[in-house]
Amino acid sequence: MKKTPYIKLFANCIPVKGAKRGAICDLQRNVYIPVPLSLIELFDENHMFNKLEIEKQLNETSKEIFNEYLESLEKQEFIFHCHKSEAKKFPLLSMEWDFPSQATNIIIDIDNNSAHDYKKLLDESFEEVNCRYVQFRHFGDSDIEFWQGLMDVINNNSIKALDIVMKDSPDNFTHEELSKWVYENRKIRLVTLHSSTDNKEIRPQDFGFSIVMAVKEEISNQTHCGVIHHTYFSPNIETFTESQLYNTCLNRKIGIDVNGEIKNCPSMEKSYGNIKDTKLEDVVNNPEFQEVWRIKKDEITKCKDCEFRHICTDCRAYLENPDDMYSAPLKCGYDPYNCKWEEWSINSLKEHPIEYYGMQDLLVKEN
Repeated sequence: MKKTPYIKLFANCIPVKGAKRGAICDLQRNVYIPVPLSLIELFDENHMFNKLEIEKQLNETSKEIFNEYLESLEKQEFIFHCHKSEAKKFPLLSMEWDFPSQATNIIIDIDNNSAHDYKKLLDESFEEVNCRYVQFRHFGDSDIEFWQGLMDVINNNSIKALDIVMKDSPDNFTHEELSKWVYENRKIRLVTLHSSTDNKEIRPQDFGFSIVMAVKEEISNQTHCGVIHHTYFSPNIETFTESQLYNTCLNRKIGIDVNGEIKNCPSMEKSYGNIKDTKLEDVVNNPEFQEVWRIKKDEITKCKDCEFRHICTDCRAYLENPDDMYSAPLKCGYDPYNCKWEEWSINSLKEHPIEYYGMQDLLVKEN
């Protein structure tokens, strides 16, 4: 049977155009593939094109390459054949995004000198702004008893999941003890042990939760935040749709630094008050606090030319140009103009911002 003339992407497979190449993001299976820019440019606003018309414009060699790409995309179930009249039966995926709360997540930084009122903070987070996800980042020493005290609060409120970044402390707990405790507290999604002796998986995921990982990297303060890397890409509907109008890192986020200052991110300088005397609800409803929520990737230098911009995270705390809030993330090593990754810290053009943010010691440890 002769195939129909039009090629169309499945609704969950979205084409993204970059400066030198494109990407097709499969938001259902959470995968993406880089593709030539010439292929991306064939798709119209309905994510389809006439295969027969394109072939008429190609020589035999180009036609062969073209069909090889199509065969690969069809085999991977990115595309299908149809008639133009059938296109309306396959509508595009809606790019609308919303979330039923004033804040989607909160990051709480802790060190050995922090004096947070955790019960007040956690109860307020969920009762006033309906936040359902929390991440704790502990830069000092801790033990299981400390974390169990926090879980006693969390297990009695509406939080759905939490991540913990904590120092590996062999004097305070063994990996076996920690793994058992994590499994018993089913709201814990991931525990990352920093300053460990090895990079390894201690406990594998259990339906996406109860993961324990160890990394050799020492995470001693908030300056370790903001790394942009392909291993952190999120090719899913939530991230992709949110990125159309909002910042994928800061939108509806609350940050609490080690001193209790309320910020868009614990790594940022601007504080909107301290948790001791400022309500989170008042901060979240502050128009100035919300300004960074709307800094989308399509407006950021370099990011707007990147084929991965809608599945990538972001960082507004550490920028290539500290004086420009629309500057590219400092810790991104990808160049969309040559499609290559490199270690971000060795780029000579980043020497000034590295010095500005005081990251010299950090880079020595990482390199």
